[in-house]
Amino acid sequence: MSEHKPLILVSNDDGITAHGIRTLVALMKQLGDVVVVAPNSPQSGMGHAITIASPLRLYETDIFPGTPAYECSGTPADCVKLAKHYVLKDRNPDLVVSGINHGSNTSISVLYSGTMSAAIEAAIEGIPAIGFSLCDYGHDADFTHTHDHILKIAGHVLEHGLSKGIALNVNFPAKQQQPIREIRICRQADARWQEVFDERRDPYGRRYFWMAGNFVNHDTGRDTDEFALSENCTAVVPCHLDLTDYETMKIMNTWNINERMADDMVTGGTQENHR
Repeated sequence: MSEHKPLILVSNDDGITAHGIRTLVALMKQLGDVVVVAPNSPQSGMGHAITIASPLRLYETDIFPGTPAYECSGTPADCVKLAKHYVLKDRNPDLVVSGINHGSNTSISVLYSGTMSAAIEAAIEGIPAIGFSLCDYGHDADFTHTHDHILKIAGHVLEHGLSKGIALNVNFPAKQQQPIREIRICRQADARWQEVFDERRDPYGRRYFWMAGNFVNHDTGRDTDEFALSENCTAVVPCHLDLTDYETMKIMNTWNINERMADDMVTGGTQENHR
């Protein structure tokens, strides 16, 4: 490892053999020294799950020639934890990047995304982090139109850092005839999956389900990640670890819950004495 180059940790949720992570590793090597710790199998939709009921396996691999790399049996969050506290225990990464995911991670998907869980785990550790996703689920998806924006966004974060507890959720439109128009800083759209459960029977007659559904965007705003992608733009949403709604806290503090509980206790006691 070079002393003067930034150290960049790369992970993902599609697995260490995915085309997206190969692209991301090659790009990050233009910006610094790279170490890869990624799942040994697909972990999409795992959210921020961690492995606590079974052992974690970690094996060094030469899948990226000239780049230290490890495949892990755990989730994306496990990978970042192991990288920070075991693989890189003598050096703190300057940046953690996750992806490039095969498929969108806009709006509420950030809560389900294994890609973003790796980035968010890094943010928990106080490390600047970015999750990159492409709106193309194909295993052979074309990432070439994203290269300049990935280098620009990652380079800016390396130079300027991010506020504590922030991870960037970056989504790219699928490749079109026209190049991506621009990078837009957005908010998360009010959109979600409406699930449908396909009920089936196995050869023994036992019931099982396949979860499917449609993605529905309820947001008409022009400042959202979904709108940016619809205009062939890169969408960047800064995500904070603190999920507290401070405005609701202010409202709830007017409820006088403790005073009402005290009144109920007095009333209850009086009723008990008159029985």
